[in-house]
Amino acid sequence: MSEQTMRHVEHRPGGGAECLRLVDGPIPEPGPHDVLVRVAYAGINRPDVFQRSGSYPPPPDASPLLGLEISGEIVALGAEVSGWSVGDQVCALTPGGGYAEYCVAPAEHCLPVPAGLSLLEAAALPETYFTVWSNVFERGGLKPGESFLVHGGSSGIGLTAIQLAKQFGAQVFTTVGNADKVEACQRAGADRVINYHEEDFVEVLAQATEGNGVDVILDMVGGDYIARNIKSLAVDGRLVQIAFLKGSRVEFDTSAIMRKRLTFTGSTLRPRSRQDKAGIAKALQEKVWPLLERGACHPVIHATFPLADVAEAHRLMESSQHIGKIMLDVAG
Repeated sequence: MSEQTMRHVEHRPGGGAECLRLVDGPIPEPGPHDVLVRVAYAGINRPDVFQRSGSYPPPPDASPLLGLEISGEIVALGAEVSGWSVGDQVCALTPGGGYAEYCVAPAEHCLPVPAGLSLLEAAALPETYFTVWSNVFERGGLKPGESFLVHGGSSGIGLTAIQLAKQFGAQVFTTVGNADKVEACQRAGADRVINYHEEDFVEVLAQATEGNGVDVILDMVGGDYIARNIKSLAVDGRLVQIAFLKGSRVEFDTSAIMRKRLTFTGSTLRPRSRQDKAGIAKALQEKVWPLLERGACHPVIHATFPLADVAEAHRLMESSQHIGKIMLDVAG
């Protein structure tokens, strides 16, 4: 590999994890408002799996390469970038391209590595913290003293949501699928962890809230969970949908939305504008980075794979046996 090329993961034409392969290619050039980062670590996320399989194509202006979050060192600046210098260590939300030795990221989507955290831990932050902050606190409007349910509590997003909701004064419920995941969510601070193989979350929430329901639900499951979520919401409750692991086409009685004055909303992070994401980054640095730096919140990392073993990392993600984040060691 010459100085003008880099190793990166390619997935064309798409399919199962076996289609992922490590190849050489050109180092990308930053645009006027971008930085070029020599990548240390990259996070693996569900959207990467969906993109690899062909069900979640990247936006037209995004890198075709996988990888939505990284950490590393800035090695070049776009002509219009201010506030960053070559040599700065950052973590960043990227428009793609993170599974590579070098990655371009919008300068305004970069954040400093929180004091006390390693580059590995910092790379586990952007995708989950941007997602949770924008959906639970901005879109869902979770307030101190309210109650909150997050499904998939042992995922990277779930564990982040549990920790942040507790830090901002909410009562936290979550659902998981086995005893190890129950323990992980309890360690993260959840007040009540529901093993969905043993309990019905609708019944548990009704009992725990004396029939009132919860104020905010963050759901990535969809399918039959949607009607059950609606049933579990309190008056003026908010259901925030961020994925559909069990499908998006459902039929349910919508009268409860009117009767209880509910809000059913949702979002996807990747298509949002640069300005939107910059606003989320600013809010995180002001309101969440201090929590990370004093140890009140922390990323939970399940496993780290060498870049060459990216297929095994994707298989682990698809198995749903992990607790927390799955990471790639890019620099080796």
